[in-house]
Amino acid sequence: MAPQGIHAEKLTPHVGAVVSGVDLSEPLDDRTFKKIHDCLIENGVIFFRDQRLTPDQQKDFGRRFGELHVHPAAPGLVEGHPEILVIHADEKSKHVAGEVWHSDVSCDPEPPMGSILYMHELPPVGGDTLFASMYAAYDALSEPIKRLLEECTAIHDGEHVYRGRYGVKDEGKTFPKAEHPVIRTHPVSGRKALFVNSGFTTRIVQLKRSESDAMLQFLFRHIETPEFHCRFRWQERSIAFWDNRCVQHHAMWDYFPQRRHGHRVTVRGDKPF
Repeated sequence: MAPQGIHAEKLTPHVGAVVSGVDLSEPLDDRTFKKIHDCLIENGVIFFRDQRLTPDQQKDFGRRFGELHVHPAAPGLVEGHPEILVIHADEKSKHVAGEVWHSDVSCDPEPPMGSILYMHELPPVGGDTLFASMYAAYDALSEPIKRLLEECTAIHDGEHVYRGRYGVKDEGKTFPKAEHPVIRTHPVSGRKALFVNSGFTTRIVQLKRSESDAMLQFLFRHIETPEFHCRFRWQERSIAFWDNRCVQHHAMWDYFPQRRHGHRVTVRGDKPF
């Protein structure tokens, strides 16, 4: 029996649901946690409106799902909270976080399980985030392509993404690089998902370079298929919680030079299989 008052409204058949009837600033009892967890597993990304969280409360919510991840490149800008990644853009920005389709920090040997973004300040219009189901992307592939890709692994590299990006001295710093299956099996749902992204994935190991480049470009375009997507229109004090194991996202930067500001907490994951 679901906790009284909690309700999930699907946004699309494949991905996304708005969850209401819960105050995330309060500790979650086991039944409420299970309901939220199950909604995440079913929908890939879930959204909450009208939440008021301190940094500690946001971290406490994240810790309910696992140990928190510290970003390998971004500086800690919230004093005393290295686990919080500041998401910020304004009239001085030359780029923004997440402006290409990606899964967060997929270059880690154990990529994050999920990310929780709490938005504090928004532009007057714009700044939506798109989410794509990698279950739907996998399911839509032909059987011969599935068979080929299930035998393949790919390199995910943080070097070209992070080097010089955050305006800090990173000479001599080594950024994460890892090899992951192109098709991963979700450890909870048991479903297969496409696990390459245009942000981090640089090479399919088992293919010749020309074949790898052609296949990756095909897959990156495939991920952009609108039928796999949902689009979230932010409001102040909204939260998005996405499952990095089966969902990618793309932050729209259509609001320059307006400001957009939020805090992200990320939950550590495990090695893809």
